[in-house]
Amino acid sequence: MTRVVGIQFKGSGKIYSFDCNGLEIAKGEAVVVETVRGKELGFAVKACYDAYEEDFSKELKPVLRIASEYDLERYRENIIKASEALKTCKELVDKHNLDMKVIDSSYTFDNAKLLFYFNAEGRIDFRDLVKDLASKYKTRIELRQIGVRDGAKLLGGLGPCGEELCCCRFLRDFENVTIRMAKDQGLSLTPAKISGMCGRLMCCLTYEQEVYEEKLETLPKLKEIVKTPEGEGKVVERYPIRDEVKVQIEKKDNFEYFVFKKEDIVFENKECKGKCACPHKNLEVDK
Repeated sequence: MTRVVGIQFKGSGKIYSFDCNGLEIAKGEAVVVETVRGKELGFAVKACYDAYEEDFSKELKPVLRIASEYDLERYRENIIKASEALKTCKELVDKHNLDMKVIDSSYTFDNAKLLFYFNAEGRIDFRDLVKDLASKYKTRIELRQIGVRDGAKLLGGLGPCGEELCCCRFLRDFENVTIRMAKDQGLSLTPAKISGMCGRLMCCLTYEQEVYEEKLETLPKLKEIVKTPEGEGKVVERYPIRDEVKVQIEKKDNFEYFVFKKEDIVFENKECKGKCACPHKNLEVDK
């Protein structure tokens, strides 16, 4: 067993595990740790807890110390200096006429490295830019290309719902979002209505997808012929959350549309295969 603490370096960023190194660290405390980028100051989002070493894929790096007031002051100074460096980098990008958008910048805690994060459509030859930055700041310069979703997470903003972006508040990892999810949920497929601030499909489409998939498995397929109190008809729309379907039924020379509850119609639920507990498993359907 070893004592482990969960450390976060940016708001809503990933939580990294570190060896407590004999220290008792409370939630919210600032600590200085050793990372692959060098020394960094982070904040404990999980207090020290016991864990098995084999639960981690690699050896945990240790917490060096609980941050002092001097460390916190240095941390705040680095944020100010990185903000000024960001402005300079944007000016140099314009000077070199580079097709890239610089999003954010940060210093490592020990000032050994200055990092810039940017978006770009393809590969960018920024060697001259790096030379200018290294000449000005006299430290190691690293430019890191990130995706548009990561860029939105760093910039922040409000989503179509009026709330702060999910990726800024609580999302630590991005899940795969597909157009199939929008179709399953009956949403408009207009790009402007299902895209987030980053221009990609909204992450919130994944939140209820599991429920929609479970509900849709118990409903008839689109265009399936079903028996209803009004006669046989074809399913033209499905409302999974309400357990309802809209059915097109031929009446004399016209088609009429009716909405029925799942329990009021008879259909062959091929997804069930006779093994589920849906209300239609014992119903007979004419072949």
